[in-house]
Amino acid sequence: METTRHFVATVYVVSDGAVALHEHDKLDMWLPAGGHVDRDELPHEAALRETREELGFDVDLVAPEEDIESETVRSIPQPQHFLLEDINVHESGDVGHQHIDFIFYGVAPTRDIDPGPGEQPAEDWTWFTPEQLAGRSDELPADVVEVGQRAIEAVSGR
Repeated sequence: METTRHFVATVYVVSDGAVALHEHDKLDMWLPAGGHVDRDELPHEAALRETREELGFDVDLVAPEEDIESETVRSIPQPQHFLLEDINVHESGDVGHQHIDFIFYGVAPTRDIDPGPGEQPAEDWTWFTPEQLAGRSDELPADVVEVGQRAIEAVSGR
Protein backbone atom coordinates (compact mmCIF):
# COMPACT_ATOMS: atom_id res chain seq x y z
CA MET A 1 0.00 0.00 0.00
CA GLU A 2 1.34 3.39 -0.99
CA THR A 3 1.61 6.01 1.74
CA THR A 4 0.39 9.51 0.84
CA ARG A 5 2.57 12.26 2.32
CA HIS A 6 1.89 15.99 2.61
CA PHE A 7 4.13 18.81 3.78
CA VAL A 8 2.69 20.81 6.69
CA ALA A 9 3.93 23.64 8.90
CA THR A 10 3.10 24.01 12.59
CA VAL A 11 3.76 26.89 15.00
CA TYR A 12 3.86 26.57 18.77
CA VAL A 13 2.83 30.14 19.58
CA VAL A 14 4.07 31.37 22.96
CA SER A 15 3.00 34.36 25.06
CA ASP A 16 3.93 35.09 28.68
CA GLY A 17 5.09 31.55 29.46
CA ALA A 18 2.18 29.71 27.82
CA VAL A 19 1.50 28.06 24.46
CA ALA A 20 -1.77 28.30 22.47
CA LEU A 21 -3.53 25.02 21.60
CA HIS A 22 -6.98 24.19 20.27
CA GLU A 23 -9.03 21.03 20.13
CA HIS A 24 -8.96 20.36 16.39
CA ASP A 25 -12.47 19.82 14.98
CA LYS A 26 -11.53 17.18 12.41
CA LEU A 27 -8.78 15.33 14.27
CA ASP A 28 -10.41 15.51 17.72
CA MET A 29 -7.11 16.26 19.46
CA TRP A 30 -5.35 19.26 20.97
CA LEU A 31 -2.95 20.88 18.50
CA PRO A 32 -1.12 24.16 17.87
CA ALA A 33 -1.69 26.37 14.83
CA GLY A 34 -0.70 24.91 11.49
CA GLY A 35 -1.69 23.41 8.19
CA HIS A 36 -0.63 22.30 4.74
CA VAL A 37 2.16 24.03 2.84
CA ASP A 38 0.70 25.36 -0.42
CA ARG A 39 2.47 24.60 -3.72
CA ASP A 40 3.92 28.09 -4.00
CA GLU A 41 4.95 28.49 -0.35
CA LEU A 42 8.08 27.92 1.64
CA PRO A 43 7.57 26.19 5.01
CA HIS A 44 8.15 29.32 7.12
CA GLU A 45 5.71 31.28 4.92
CA ALA A 46 3.04 28.61 5.45
CA ALA A 47 3.71 28.71 9.20
CA LEU A 48 3.18 32.48 9.30
CA ARG A 49 0.07 32.31 7.08
CA GLU A 50 -1.55 29.51 9.08
CA THR A 51 -0.90 31.34 12.36
CA ARG A 52 -2.36 34.57 10.99
CA GLU A 53 -5.48 32.74 9.73
CA GLU A 54 -6.05 30.65 12.87
CA LEU A 55 -5.06 33.12 15.60
CA GLY A 56 -5.61 36.46 13.88
CA PHE A 57 -2.16 37.96 14.45
CA ASP A 58 1.39 37.78 13.15
CA VAL A 59 4.11 36.09 15.18
CA ASP A 60 7.88 36.42 15.21
CA LEU A 61 9.33 33.02 14.37
CA VAL A 62 12.14 31.74 16.54
CA ALA A 63 13.95 30.13 13.64
CA PRO A 64 17.69 30.00 13.05
CA GLU A 65 18.82 31.01 9.60
CA GLU A 66 22.15 30.16 8.04
CA ASP A 67 24.08 32.72 6.04
CA ILE A 68 24.78 30.49 3.07
CA GLU A 69 24.20 32.33 -0.20
CA SER A 70 25.25 32.18 -3.81
CA GLU A 71 23.83 33.23 -7.14
CA THR A 72 21.43 30.23 -6.97
CA VAL A 73 21.08 29.56 -3.23
CA ARG A 74 19.75 31.42 -0.20
CA SER A 75 19.13 30.32 3.35
CA ILE A 76 15.62 30.28 4.79
CA PRO A 77 14.39 30.12 8.41
CA GLN A 78 14.83 26.64 9.84
CA PRO A 79 12.23 24.76 11.83
CA GLN A 80 12.99 23.78 15.42
CA HIS A 81 11.83 20.23 14.69
CA PHE A 82 11.11 18.17 11.59
CA LEU A 83 8.64 15.34 12.29
CA LEU A 84 6.97 12.51 10.37
CA GLU A 85 3.40 12.08 11.65
CA ASP A 86 1.05 9.16 11.00
CA ILE A 87 -2.38 10.64 10.33
CA ASN A 88 -4.45 7.58 9.53
CA VAL A 89 -3.39 4.10 10.51
CA HIS A 90 -5.46 1.20 9.21
CA GLU A 91 -6.45 -1.83 11.31
CA SER A 92 -3.79 -3.82 9.43
CA GLY A 93 -1.16 -1.40 10.75
CA ASP A 94 -0.55 0.17 7.35
CA VAL A 95 -0.27 3.95 7.31
CA GLY A 96 -2.26 5.58 4.53
CA HIS A 97 -1.48 9.23 5.18
CA GLN A 98 1.45 11.03 6.77
CA HIS A 99 2.47 14.61 7.38
CA ILE A 100 6.05 15.78 7.02
CA ASP A 101 5.86 18.58 9.57
CA PHE A 102 8.09 21.65 9.79
CA ILE A 103 7.69 22.67 13.47
CA PHE A 104 8.39 26.31 14.33
CA TYR A 105 8.20 28.32 17.55
CA GLY A 106 6.56 31.75 17.44
CA VAL A 107 6.38 34.73 19.78
CA ALA A 108 2.87 36.19 20.04
CA PRO A 109 2.33 39.95 20.33
CA THR A 110 -0.84 39.32 22.37
CA ARG A 111 -3.03 36.59 23.86
CA ASP A 112 -6.11 38.04 22.15
CA ILE A 113 -7.06 35.38 19.61
CA ASP A 114 -9.25 36.54 16.73
CA PRO A 115 -9.46 33.78 14.09
CA GLY A 116 -10.16 34.56 10.45
CA PRO A 117 -13.33 33.55 8.60
CA GLY A 118 -13.91 29.80 8.49
CA GLU A 119 -11.45 29.05 11.29
CA GLN A 120 -12.28 27.56 14.68
CA PRO A 121 -13.58 30.22 17.09
CA ALA A 122 -11.43 31.92 19.72
CA GLU A 123 -13.17 30.05 22.55
CA ASP A 124 -11.73 26.77 21.18
CA TRP A 125 -8.21 28.01 21.98
CA THR A 126 -6.52 27.70 25.39
CA TRP A 127 -3.18 29.00 26.66
CA PHE A 128 -1.25 26.24 28.47
CA THR A 129 1.68 26.77 30.85
CA PRO A 130 4.32 24.00 31.13
CA GLU A 131 2.64 22.77 34.31
CA GLN A 132 -0.79 22.68 32.65
CA LEU A 133 0.65 20.76 29.69
CA ALA A 134 2.14 18.17 32.06
CA GLY A 135 -1.04 18.03 34.13
CA ARG A 136 -3.15 17.19 31.09
CA SER A 137 -0.79 14.67 29.55
CA ASP A 138 -3.57 12.08 29.69
CA GLU A 139 -5.59 14.02 27.08
CA LEU A 140 -2.85 15.83 25.15
CA PRO A 141 -0.62 14.00 22.65
CA ALA A 142 2.81 13.31 24.19
CA ASP A 143 4.62 15.14 21.38
CA VAL A 144 2.41 18.23 21.86
CA VAL A 145 3.26 18.30 25.58
CA GLU A 146 6.99 17.89 24.95
CA VAL A 147 7.29 20.34 22.06
CA GLY A 148 4.99 22.83 23.81
CA GLN A 149 7.21 22.80 26.88
CA ARG A 150 10.34 23.17 24.74
CA ALA A 151 8.79 26.10 22.86
CA ILE A 152 7.91 27.90 26.09
CA GLU A 153 11.43 27.33 27.43
CA ALA A 154 13.07 28.54 24.21
CA VAL A 155 10.92 31.68 23.93
CA SER A 156 11.21 32.50 27.64
CA GLY A 157 14.98 32.13 27.50
CA ARG A 158 15.43 34.68 24.70
